[in-house]
Amino acid sequence: MDLNIEEKGEEVHKTGNLDDQELELLSNMETKSPGSISSKDMIFRADKIDLKSLDVQLEKHLSRVWSSNLEKHNQRPKEVWEIDPIELEIRYLVAKGTYGTVYRGTYDDQDVAVKLLDWGEDGMATAAETVSLRASFRQEVAVWHKLDHPNVTKFVGASMGTSNLKIPSKNPSEGYTTLPSRACCVLVEFLHGGTLKNYLYKNRKKKLAFKIVIQLALDLSRGLCYLHSEKIVHRDVKAENMLLDTSRNLKIADFGVARVEAQNPRDMTGETGTLGYMAPEVLDGKPYNRKCDVYSFGICLWEIYCCDLPYTDLSFAEVSSAVVRQNLRPEIPRCCPSSLAHIMKKCWDANPDKRPEMDEVVKLLEAIDTSKGGGMIPEDQAGGCFCFAPTRGP
Repeated sequence: MDLNIEEKGEEVHKTGNLDDQELELLSNMETKSPGSISSKDMIFRADKIDLKSLDVQLEKHLSRVWSSNLEKHNQRPKEVWEIDPIELEIRYLVAKGTYGTVYRGTYDDQDVAVKLLDWGEDGMATAAETVSLRASFRQEVAVWHKLDHPNVTKFVGASMGTSNLKIPSKNPSEGYTTLPSRACCVLVEFLHGGTLKNYLYKNRKKKLAFKIVIQLALDLSRGLCYLHSEKIVHRDVKAENMLLDTSRNLKIADFGVARVEAQNPRDMTGETGTLGYMAPEVLDGKPYNRKCDVYSFGICLWEIYCCDLPYTDLSFAEVSSAVVRQNLRPEIPRCCPSSLAHIMKKCWDANPDKRPEMDEVVKLLEAIDTSKGGGMIPEDQAGGCFCFAPTRGP
């Protein structure tokens, strides 16, 4: 805060970078002076003013104003996507991730997944950090609110800056906890089938029938094709962010790092996503576009077919270096049909420009004949089979 108080006769002149709220606070401080002396009769010496103390008081005052404005904001929804917190019941914890905590809940008589953005206790985040967090939140909501596709999780609503929600404690005997006033939440449909990652893990030994592999791959490719048609790059395509309903239909979830595609690819830089799924250009810190999602899809396609995780025997540094410098890719089993292996290789090409668009991937998958089988051999039947012989890279 830049404060300068000058003496001019019996007048006190306040100059500097003070906004209306700060001036109001100073005015209130003056009126509370001892006795009946008015501010006009008082002379302040700038070198005697405790600026640190004044800053603290101003911070407290502005915080109260912010909270007051927040309460007014919550009284009447201003956005079409805002929910009524009173109608939301949060039941139990589902998952805790990088971009928030997910609970299962009920809203307006429907099952929902409630994603809470944990910004810490009130006062822990600076004003600048809070502005950035709220901007990120609005970005995520803006992305989700306009989407409508059978392979993208359905957006239900959101709430900004509410402390009315009751969160179940980790220990049931402790009852409920409340949110900091700056916390926000996003509501999406709750899918009872869990994550694709868990589904693949459950089938890691017996593997999946080939028709199921193609069905899951088509669901994911169609969802990504739709997102790209809306100029949205997901940037964190992985099995953990794909959800299944009770009929095993796949839907793309978690737009925590999604963003509208920039006109200039150089506007989209920085490492996002999860290591094993990250394209070489992303790992190398270079500009990227929607083709980074295509690369990640190729890794997911391999994972769906193999019911396995890529690069489990390598460290973070080894994977990063090998993917970028040595063109490392997962091993494609020899029993994998050439039509599917071809799609994997095209998608994870080192050159983003050579990777196909997702609408082309959809057509390639639709053309695959699943009637003759072609899935991975179950582990208990793999004796003498050369399915697991290494064929690393494109």
